[in-house]
Amino acid sequence: MQPKLRDIAKDLGVSTATVSNALSGNGRVSAQLRDRIRAKATAMAYSPSLQGRALRTGRSGVIGLVLPDISNPLFPAFAQSIEAAAEKVGYGVLIADSHGNAGDQNDALQRMMRQGADGIVIIPRRGTRMKDIGLPVAVVDTPSTPENSVSADHKDGGRIAARHLQGLGHRKIALVADSRNSSVQNDRIDGMKEAMNPDTEFRVIWLEDNRKPGFLSLVSEGFTGFIATSDLHALTALTQFQRGGISVPDQVSVMGFDDLAFSAAITPSLTTLAQDTDQIATRAVASLTAQIDGRTPLEKTVVPMKLIGRDSTKAAPET
Repeated sequence: MQPKLRDIAKDLGVSTATVSNALSGNGRVSAQLRDRIRAKATAMAYSPSLQGRALRTGRSGVIGLVLPDISNPLFPAFAQSIEAAAEKVGYGVLIADSHGNAGDQNDALQRMMRQGADGIVIIPRRGTRMKDIGLPVAVVDTPSTPENSVSADHKDGGRIAARHLQGLGHRKIALVADSRNSSVQNDRIDGMKEAMNPDTEFRVIWLEDNRKPGFLSLVSEGFTGFIATSDLHALTALTQFQRGGISVPDQVSVMGFDDLAFSAAITPSLTTLAQDTDQIATRAVASLTAQIDGRTPLEKTVVPMKLIGRDSTKAAPET
């Protein structure tokens, strides 16, 4: 038999209202008691009735999640984190993919509204700006985006990456990005530029200009460090080097961003900057539910990125 709120309340010796507030994130419940209640709910396999909530509150108990490109390994990881964060506060999640297209993104938002979503978390397609759609919205993009609700500190991630390679003695570094329309990639590149020492030569390579960039020719010019704004682009560089007989990391060092699932498994394993997707997701859902509940919106949050050192970087070669 499916456990109810009153079963959890009876077991812990608290009121049903306290259990409801702890699970929904509403009301004044101490962090210690909230954790006890949520742990008990998990142990009893409690699942809130979305239909019951809808009847009580006039809400669906469902939030939307619009992703820019589900084929990119980063975004399924975000979806898992958002779904877990939403489940903890009693919400289900509808997921849509905008396929990197502004029209599809708008269609997805409209579809979420028609399906009765109480609010929407959106990771917008590159270069788009959110407008008022008549529903609570939490935007996960980058701090330089005016509408941003929560995100990784992409610019500081760029600084960390540049300092890492320079600390290993690299003085000619290529910065590899995909699109000038991407706020995230621009922030990462800007952070790298800011952290470059006066004696470091760097060059920005935009893949939108050339889908088959000449990484090998850069090595012949003396470049020994390569920082890509995504692990996917770092993998492109690694592949070119391996096919061209360039040893990584003995001759060149390569870094990426986002710590995608394959990054630890390839050879050499990839040094990268990781986003804390769980913390970002938790904050995004909290920001959204605050708006849904009519509470004061949460302050915008920037979550630090973490350097994951692996085998693709080492001290620059002497010659």
